[in-house]
Amino acid sequence: MRIQEALSMYDKLNILTDAAKYDVACTSSGTSRKSDGTGIGSCEQSGICHSFSADGRCISLLKILFTNECIYDCKYCVNRRSNDVARASFTPDEVCTLTMEFYRRNYIEGLFLSSGILRSPDYTMELLYATLYRLRRECNFQGYIHVKAIPGASPELVQRLGFLADRMSVNLELATAESLRALAPHKTRKNILSPMRLVQNRMTENKQELTLYRNAPRFVPAGQSTQMIIGATPETDYQIIQVAESLYQKFELKRVFYSAFVHVNDDAALPAKTGEGPPLLREHRLYQADWLLRYYHFRAEELLTEENPNFNILFDPKCNWALKHLEQFPVEVNRADYKMLLRVPGIGYKSAVRIVKARRLGTLDFADLKKIGVVLKRALYFITCGGRMMYPTKMDEDYITRNLLAAGEKLPREVREMGYQQLSLFGGGWNEDGICVQ
Repeated sequence: MRIQEALSMYDKLNILTDAAKYDVACTSSGTSRKSDGTGIGSCEQSGICHSFSADGRCISLLKILFTNECIYDCKYCVNRRSNDVARASFTPDEVCTLTMEFYRRNYIEGLFLSSGILRSPDYTMELLYATLYRLRRECNFQGYIHVKAIPGASPELVQRLGFLADRMSVNLELATAESLRALAPHKTRKNILSPMRLVQNRMTENKQELTLYRNAPRFVPAGQSTQMIIGATPETDYQIIQVAESLYQKFELKRVFYSAFVHVNDDAALPAKTGEGPPLLREHRLYQADWLLRYYHFRAEELLTEENPNFNILFDPKCNWALKHLEQFPVEVNRADYKMLLRVPGIGYKSAVRIVKARRLGTLDFADLKKIGVVLKRALYFITCGGRMMYPTKMDEDYITRNLLAAGEKLPREVREMGYQQLSLFGGGWNEDGICVQ
């Protein structure tokens, strides 16, 4: 194990960007592709991730841990106390220097700052607060900042930090309290949910303050998010999306992130290591279901049940739901309401809006739907235009299933290649993180 004082800032950056790559509470993944010395770019190192602004722009963030030292011994974590790994810690000034220098070079537009637990939750939060305070007040940095709140830290520190950050997140880690006790005995569900509730309540109060005082300081204006690890414990997909739905309803979260379990530790409490790699297809299906909960007006109990608790590996959750509810199809696109259009495979929420607007001007046909952006190779089994289907179709689950499989299910690149993608801080590679929800 390295001695902290012997490390240069570059050494620390190398260690602490790599230590942060398993935290996915921003839109990012990872890869192990290296440069062979004959081309341009490399994804060997981690460090820059994607997020999205309120107007939909993709922005780049410097993604680091303040420290990978930790007093906890979570069985799934590469930075757990009992692991013999290189340890490093930044100082507040070093984080400020890195952020400003990377920003001036146009490498990044913001900062994603997480941390292990150094000494105690309060001590760690004080360091994070000192970092963000200097960045905002002394360096006058006005870019995007996403910071992790430390469970167990005092409410006062959480609140002070919230006035400096754009987004704050508290990792739920695992879907159930039982799994948390088994794999992260130093953490409790109460300590995780308490700061979530505090952030929610303070955000509500802040909205009222802003209506009265235009120049009132903004508290976590981009909202809060959380992360769950998928595959380390035996919860079903049904249990996971129920938890996610509850978090959206009770805590008004902006986003729940799902992290496929990566086997970085050997422990009897963890699943046995296999050659299959992280469960990326399962992670992908959960993201698709999450999108349906947030934007398509689905409920968790509509997508899965206790009798059928896991997602179909062949079809996305919306297509699978449609196949199980053929009695509701075909849908006449010229008369169906917006919410029913959203339930048609191949029609996304943008396409549904366009259909509703366009049909006010006249009757739509299949050529119009194609121009609007409807994926007809999937939708044609579930819609009619002017009372007619695109082709003669038998409303039978087996028949439609065979035809859909023949057309092919579009999966994101990281699922097809079974890789773990991450933007490179030290090279020039850019990888796309795509989620197919239509």
